[in-house]
Amino acid sequence: MKTLKTPFVLIWKVWFYVAVFLVIVAIFPFIWRWSRKESDYPRFFVWSQIWAKAVLMGSFLPLSVRRKTEDLPKQCIIVSNHTSMLDIPYNLLLFPRPFLFIGKVELSRLPLFGHFYKRTNILIDRSSLKSVRETMRVADEKLNEGYSLCIYPEGGVPEHEVFIGKFKEGAFRLAKEHGLPLLPITFADNKKAYPYVWNLGGPRRLRATIHEPLATDGKSVEELKKILRTTFENELEEYGISNETQ
Repeated sequence: MKTLKTPFVLIWKVWFYVAVFLVIVAIFPFIWRWSRKESDYPRFFVWSQIWAKAVLMGSFLPLSVRRKTEDLPKQCIIVSNHTSMLDIPYNLLLFPRPFLFIGKVELSRLPLFGHFYKRTNILIDRSSLKSVRETMRVADEKLNEGYSLCIYPEGGVPEHEVFIGKFKEGAFRLAKEHGLPLLPITFADNKKAYPYVWNLGGPRRLRATIHEPLATDGKSVEELKKILRTTFENELEEYGISNETQ
């Protein structure tokens, strides 16, 4: 049965990347126009959300969002468990105000998508200390301008069987230094739908939870990491997912 399913999985995975490309082409005049100046980023963000919704709907991935709060902070550090390529478009649809991603420099190498991601978000090359310092400088600058940031605390997608990897400190330190709350978001199904395993995955409902904001005042980085991990683990258990950790 698995062998019979494999061709359909491959076709669908290819279609997802085709959808990413086609939607960018369809809205190209608008995202090109609004990506040229930093001051126009809020308009670009709106078109990014249109892109995200079109890609997920066009890939037969309906969303199911559990909201534990309706009172989202005006500015925060959004932190999600990083599980799949689907995380970026899903994140774009869960926070109404413009925010920027801090993402791996490798994303800038993706055709067309990478061009706009590089122009409008903050890239980091973890192999370069100079890049890490520049990333933190730009992140400070954007936070001072009033933007929120979305940071995947693992710094990358962990192994296939792992839903929560080891956390790096950047997101927690930035939140503390700027006196901002963390906004945890748990993704339950992104890894099952689009894992980094070539013959696994497929269309399915994507469940996610927006948690209560986590205040950072009076808590150490290690305390915040522990609280966030527990938040993710407990939510995954509620979704019936037994998490493997690194």
